Amino acid sequence: MHYITDALYWISTGLLVPVVVLLIWFFLRALLLLGGWFGSWIDVRRLQGKLDLAPLKDHTTLDAFAASLPQDRSPLASALRHVVEADNMAHVEKALADFELAASRDMSLPKTLSKMGPMLGLMGTLIPMGPALVGLSSGDIASMAYNMQVAFATTVVGLFSAAVGFVVLQCKQRWYQRDLATLDFVAQLQEQKILAA
Repeated sequence: MHYITDALYWISTGLLVPVVVLLIWFFLRALLLLGGWFGSWIDVRRLQGKLDLAPLKDHTTLDAFAASLPQDRSPLASALRHVVEADNMAHVEKALADFELAASRDMSLPKTLSKMGPMLGLMGTLIPMGPALVGLSSGDIASMAYNMQVAFATTVVGLFSAAVGFVVLQCKQRWYQRDLATLDFVAQLQEQKILAA
């Protein structure tokens, strides 16, 4: 039994370096994600100011709506153009499915950060606690203090990464739900236009 517990101790101690490296990578990705989210927020606000759904009364107003679409590369504007230019319902459904896949891909990093950040932070907290307790029992206060510092730092970095991921995920989910509602509305009008032709 002593060999098994020693093996577990060495395995868990050996995981500290990969956990710390992953936490540093998550921290850097969280900073980049935060900057990207701010840029996306500006783009979303600008597009919502340009996108006017009020003139869309029925399928006969779709051509005027298509002409008023902004010519930028935003996913919503691109998907709206594909929906309005579709000549059958298969293309409409494909445009909607492509938008949903792009939205899911865009939200994968915030999901990963919000779920894996706390896990890695907890691992980074618990792994140095063993050597810290050993240092405490042997009277090596310097070793205990160093290991406790590592434990607290990994917790903070993991929680910061998770918090950024969670906030960005919540915002992006709201944006994409609103965009999907807009796309569904325009797709229904395009379906009426296709059926009327």
